[in-house]
Amino acid sequence: MTDFLDRLNRGPILCDGAMGTQIHARGISFEHCFDELNLSQPEVILDVHRAYVEAGAEIIETNTFGANRFRLIEHELENRLVEINRSGVRLARKAADESRRKIYVAASIGPLGVRLAPLGRVSASEAFEAFKEQIAAIAAEGVDALIVETFSDLGEITQAIKAAKEVAPDVPIIAQMTFTEDACTPLGDAPDLVARTLIELGVNVIGANCSVGPARLLPVIQTLARHAHANERGPLVSIQPNAGWPQRMGPRLVYPATPEYFGDYARRFLDAGATIVGGCCGTTPGHIRAMRAVLDEAELHGVTRVQVSVPRGGALSEAVPSEPIAPTQLAEKFANQKFVIAVEVDPPRGHNANRIIEAARELKRAGFDVVHIADTPMARMRMSAWALAHLIQRDTQMETVLHFPTRGRNLLRVQGDLLAAHALGVRNLLVLMGDPPSVGDYPEAGDQHDIVPSGLVKVIKSSLNTGKDSAGISIGTATTFHVGVAVNFYPPDLEREIKTFRKKIMAGADFAVSQPIFDVAPVRAFLQRYRDQFGEVPIPIMGGVLPPASLRNAEFLHNELPSIILPEWTLERMRQSSDGRKEGIKIAREALEQLRELVQGVYVMPMFGRYDSAAEVMEVVR
Repeated sequence: MTDFLDRLNRGPILCDGAMGTQIHARGISFEHCFDELNLSQPEVILDVHRAYVEAGAEIIETNTFGANRFRLIEHELENRLVEINRSGVRLARKAADESRRKIYVAASIGPLGVRLAPLGRVSASEAFEAFKEQIAAIAAEGVDALIVETFSDLGEITQAIKAAKEVAPDVPIIAQMTFTEDACTPLGDAPDLVARTLIELGVNVIGANCSVGPARLLPVIQTLARHAHANERGPLVSIQPNAGWPQRMGPRLVYPATPEYFGDYARRFLDAGATIVGGCCGTTPGHIRAMRAVLDEAELHGVTRVQVSVPRGGALSEAVPSEPIAPTQLAEKFANQKFVIAVEVDPPRGHNANRIIEAARELKRAGFDVVHIADTPMARMRMSAWALAHLIQRDTQMETVLHFPTRGRNLLRVQGDLLAAHALGVRNLLVLMGDPPSVGDYPEAGDQHDIVPSGLVKVIKSSLNTGKDSAGISIGTATTFHVGVAVNFYPPDLEREIKTFRKKIMAGADFAVSQPIFDVAPVRAFLQRYRDQFGEVPIPIMGGVLPPASLRNAEFLHNELPSIILPEWTLERMRQSSDGRKEGIKIAREALEQLRELVQGVYVMPMFGRYDSAAEVMEVVR
């Protein structure tokens, strides 16, 4: 282990390339558990290791990237975790010992394959124990380094590093995050934050790997190196990019970046301050051989490191053309009398939506049918909701319901924004008045509006959906919006709310969404009163459900938001509970159980982005 650190301090060192795509190139399906091949087909793994050693790699990574309990359980292999990891180390060591050169073995440790709270339902302590389990098996065989790689969540890599330091405190740690084209992690963290976090955790090497090709990772490495080299005892830097964006050709994935291209970028990586260079997905022994030639040349002439300024905002991303969006499925679900499960998310305060998009992926896996996108909730400045709705639909293939307030928009702006949303594939709308600016970040902002929600519903259904604007001028192809409206089951004036709701229905509303419900008695009373006057409600209703996050949160909702009413028994239960979050989830689940016979769907509103709470609430439906 000391020998490995000494080697790093002597100058640049070459790591190997892809393992997964090399296994796939040898005829193994991506559906197979690659880590299990350490046991069933060890010669395949040895063949990959030997090819990289022959190409000139000085570090080879074990085939243990996904050998943790969460990933192995998908293949019913969790009981073989120890032998899979130990075999992975032994195979890499065998390939290293066969060489006439000194070859170092780094144990590959990847993400768990599940999201940590609040985006997912795995706690930090559970993640820590899972990493400990894998690293203990690896450390028993003895490795030169641990390489925790391809992480998108700083919280998750933190648990991996802490586990490594507890189980194998003397083994050097290489910590690599993955970055997207916008030079941030998939959860939206910038390289500056990644560098500071990893340096504070005390790892030996910080770096980036996977996701994108050399050109996109170069500015990231420049930033990481700037932080690493700011301290005389700071960590070293590593980089292992993909061979560009993959393209599918028949049953195979083909990566476009050539070995010569990688060789050229190896020089730039060294100039940027990298010590460990190598490849990730799509790279081959040919790529490593080309990089070997560059490192040999650098060793002969002496390596120079230059500071390259990073463009403000990170790497420049190229515009990606929008893809056609599939027609809405929400109306079909209601027509087939399926109980629809929806969840609300708020747009980010900045322009980076990666974290919200990743949350939407997890919500889809948890069983939610559709995501509601709030528009400037509480009148606080956020990204435009229709932009986030488009990004979620494009990147997760999960439908959205765009909240579309009339407040603060004139009729010209309203129609322009609607056409833009439709062009981006956003078809489901929830038309509502919206929160007044006086309660938000810009109380001095204008509060004018040309049209009320029922009027906008009529414009959409009678004009835009028939191919013309509100002035009767053709817009070409008709829109196909599916339009929802708000309903309040706890109104200060019951008769007025029923008449307003009726007006929205007559304007053409397709469905309705309610404010949070804690007590179903007012819901029954509202629906009965509507039936007495107009007959059965002709459109499906999604009942709102909100799990208070704490007593303080419950009191705020009750006292400061006039549209939300918590019964006294609800507040008392929150006061008596030792765990406000769990009690809030319990209250929301009880409301949902009672609501199922009254409504056609549920609309969960998690507080403070606690999407794991939303998933726990909806388990009642399962």
